[in-house]
Amino acid sequence: MKSALAFVACLAVTRLMAHPGHEHEIPFVGFEFATLASTTKQTGAQQFPVSTVSITVQGDARNIRANGIPNHVTGQFPNRGNPNSVSAQNYNFTVAAKPQAAARPTFAGMNLFGVALNGVVFDPGAAEWWNGDRAWQYEPLGGAINLGLDQSNAHVQPTGAYHYHGLPAALLQNLSGGKPRMTLVGWAADGFPIYGPLAPASATNAASALKLMKPSWRVKQGNRTSGPGGKHDGTFVADYEYVAGIGDLDECNGRIGVTPEFPAGTYYYALTSEFPFIPRYFKGTPSQSFARRGPGGGGPSGQGPQTGPDGQGRPGFPPPKKGPTPGKQKPPPGGFGIF
Repeated sequence: MKSALAFVACLAVTRLMAHPGHEHEIPFVGFEFATLASTTKQTGAQQFPVSTVSITVQGDARNIRANGIPNHVTGQFPNRGNPNSVSAQNYNFTVAAKPQAAARPTFAGMNLFGVALNGVVFDPGAAEWWNGDRAWQYEPLGGAINLGLDQSNAHVQPTGAYHYHGLPAALLQNLSGGKPRMTLVGWAADGFPIYGPLAPASATNAASALKLMKPSWRVKQGNRTSGPGGKHDGTFVADYEYVAGIGDLDECNGRIGVTPEFPAGTYYYALTSEFPFIPRYFKGTPSQSFARRGPGGGGPSGQGPQTGPDGQGRPGFPPPKKGPTPGKQKPPPGGFGIF
């Protein structure tokens, strides 16, 4: 009963709204091969193409091809906080089918973290900074800016790419059948699996009671000493710090344990209802097929993959730089570009 209540509470955090007649089961056969296709073409007054995804394993590589169209109910796009319309993408990702932990974590920066089983990408960072100072990046779910997120904590890039910034409530509802269970939701760019927020209380005992995974990140105490000034309150990514052992998960928002798909155990990530929501660090080596290309991103056409403060991707976000005179500034008018 407690697990069921926790699951409902978890979905409540994501503001999931009931849409009778719009719930759709997602067929998923095994975890080494899946072809997902949805006949969900309409969300409210919006007309979407059919969602298509192919996930195959060849040798040591897991290949994921998708058009990025959500196969669940979404919010209305465009909307007041998001002027973009959903359109099909051409995703072609390759990740390690047998991933290994790296010597140290790698900061994801503005690159994609992974892709869901329905082909929608996990994109935790927003390309919005206080006064243009990249030491003070706005947290998309911090509440200070209106990004037009829907009930699944998702919205749309100028390119038409629908993407998740937090718990994908509708996807979780579909994959879990609305029941409290440990649910595989996708694959990270380094090849490790991504699960929803529920997992066994004992990482090595699949029969132990399910609980909501708690991150080991928290809002810093005191005031900001530079940039916007004011109290650390979660408005900015730099307002958070990792404290080992205060939660269930490590700095990458993951842990080693047994799962339904990996009964012998694996390292896995968990999506959480608290920061970082979607992990911001990779345990393994991320595939360059997830590197963002274009304005505001990393990769060959951007500024390259970002690392931690020591340049090696260690835990902890980049340290504050000397910024403009402290003082709260509203986001620029006219909306935001790359989210």
